[in-house]
Amino acid sequence: MTKQLTILQLLPDLESGGVEKGTLEVAKAIVDAGHRSIVMSAGGRLVKRLEEEGSEHIFWDLGKKSPLTFLQGTKLRAWLQQNKIDIIHARSRMPAWVAWLAWRKMPSNNRPHFITTMHGLNSVSRYSKIMTYGEKVIAVSDTVKSYILDKYPETNEDKIITIARGIDIKEFPFHYQPEAEWLAAWYQEYPQTQGKWVITLPGRLTRLKGHNDFLDVLNTLKSENLNVHGLIVGGEDPKRKQYAQELYARVKSDGLDDYVTFAGYRSDMKEIYAISNAVLSLSTQPESFGRTAVEAISLGTPVIAYNHGGVGETMGQVYPAGLVGLNDTEETAIRCKQLYNGNIQAPQGELAVYSKQEMLDKTLALYDALSEKN
Repeated sequence: MTKQLTILQLLPDLESGGVEKGTLEVAKAIVDAGHRSIVMSAGGRLVKRLEEEGSEHIFWDLGKKSPLTFLQGTKLRAWLQQNKIDIIHARSRMPAWVAWLAWRKMPSNNRPHFITTMHGLNSVSRYSKIMTYGEKVIAVSDTVKSYILDKYPETNEDKIITIARGIDIKEFPFHYQPEAEWLAAWYQEYPQTQGKWVITLPGRLTRLKGHNDFLDVLNTLKSENLNVHGLIVGGEDPKRKQYAQELYARVKSDGLDDYVTFAGYRSDMKEIYAISNAVLSLSTQPESFGRTAVEAISLGTPVIAYNHGGVGETMGQVYPAGLVGLNDTEETAIRCKQLYNGNIQAPQGELAVYSKQEMLDKTLALYDALSEKN
């Protein structure tokens, strides 16, 4: 970038998740490039890290889905002018609406540039359409770009830029092994996983993540007397307590108590992927990218995934041997058995695509190109 910029990223909160992680990564890159980075959200556990890495955090809840939230546009417009924001980068629908309503009433020759990132395959609606209103629209995969053009055909294709999500290969190094202390603590907490062929399903306990399909697969492998153990890593969704109870009840009724562990929310996913013999991605609806699959494969852990959406796209690039048909639990179980018996190779080398640095370089280049239009 040729001049110092002030860049504002907007999202609902900074609790956890892929969008939040990407926001922090970009914020640090902005600071490292010598620019002013501001993130506006309702706060959360990641604020401390954000600020430690040199960004400013503005506590402002623009993510609440309420008609009253729309009314904050005037106040936000004054704030944008006061802080001389050069670029607004909206990453979620409600904050994008408020920012756009504020932005469009500013003089066209004296206002920030407005860009959006479509992180997910949101329901098609006028509300969701706001994510196509940016001067530039970042799609996190070719799957998302195709989705935009299919569902919002009036969107100018020239303003859509695919910038795939990326991971830090140094953070997920090939053939990484957890420290002895971590292993000792893990097996003390979960002794039932020791000496087993561990199959892991990451994801919060929501129906879309395919937990019932996972249990179907485990039932099949159990029936063949394989020495396997299923690990479900993800916290309960406060809005879907009943679904979690259904899963616990099914494990009991299927006689899977000794075959399944619910580990809840964990922050040590790298270590968990590393001790897993296979990671499954069984989302019943297409996802926009598939960070989980890429992280596990970067470590050298095989992934078996339904072939659709962004996960199908990324797996096709990095580990096509792990792709199975959508909702095909029988094929998934067969693929697990083939891995178990050594008939399918695990990933054979370091990840050559989907690097975090490439994602950051492309994002900063976009900011730079927009700033030069002033």
